[in-house]
Amino acid sequence: MTFDGDDDDEREPEQVVVPIESSIDLHAFQPRDVREVVESYLEAAVEAGFVEVRLVHGRGIGVQREIVRSVLARHPDVVDYGDAGPERGGWGATVVRLRSAGSGPRS
Repeated sequence: MTFDGDDDDEREPEQVVVPIESSIDLHAFQPRDVREVVESYLEAAVEAGFVEVRLVHGRGIGVQREIVRSVLARHPDVVDYGDAGPERGGWGATVVRLRSAGSGPRS
């Protein structure tokens, strides 16, 4: 990687590799990155064969939750989604049902 001058804004963002599990905690990511992280995570989760995943976005004032749900509403691999049960995070997490990898064409 090369840098032109001392301006930190010119650096390329560091690529982060996240292991694919049935749940992802989005608190570890900058809000500006959440949309892209969720899209990438969903694609990888489908490839890994998950049919249900949980996205932990926190309760707060709901900004992160709205970003997550806007991605889910238009993602072709999402069958449906809703608040997690109280034992899994309640409205601070969203449970997503995914199209299985072999279940036909994407819509």
